[in-house]
Amino acid sequence: MAKIKKKVKRIKIDADKCNGCRSCEIACSAFHATPKYSSINPARSRIRVITHRLKDIWLPVFAGEYAPAECSGRDVYIIDGKEYDECGMCRAACPSRDLFKEPDSGLPLKCDMCEGEEKPLCVTWCLNDVLVFEEREEEVEEEEAAKPGELDLGIESLTNRFGLQKVMDTVARMSRKG
Repeated sequence: MAKIKKKVKRIKIDADKCNGCRSCEIACSAFHATPKYSSINPARSRIRVITHRLKDIWLPVFAGEYAPAECSGRDVYIIDGKEYDECGMCRAACPSRDLFKEPDSGLPLKCDMCEGEEKPLCVTWCLNDVLVFEEREEEVEEEEAAKPGELDLGIESLTNRFGLQKVMDTVARMSRKG
């Protein structure tokens, strides 16, 4: 199998520097507004700052993969003397919580690294250098590079929520209008 080079982007988080200003959430929600930068709604943000103010915990978490089933993990981790709930650190949009779901449609959200921008806006607007953007090239198997896109995930999610027939009927109705 052939190997191809793929750009791997990631955001490194130094939670010890986070003071909970939430500028990352604001920048992300503005970028993902329709039209772009027309509104600010942190519920649309692909990053959330999980907080426990009494314990001085501020933890930025990015939206990850969609999980169709609720997990059973409810462990608690202690890091540098601070307690973190496993569910609070989870990146998945799942049935057990509304985190990382589009507020109007209920579709899962996933960080797209502000596609089309030089670097994610949450990193650009982070006031305390909590978020650091890293990019590197990596060789991967050709099959591994072909993963389902956002459209596949969106249609699968809609099908799971409303049923295949309703999605097909809606697409047919929309194609007649266009």
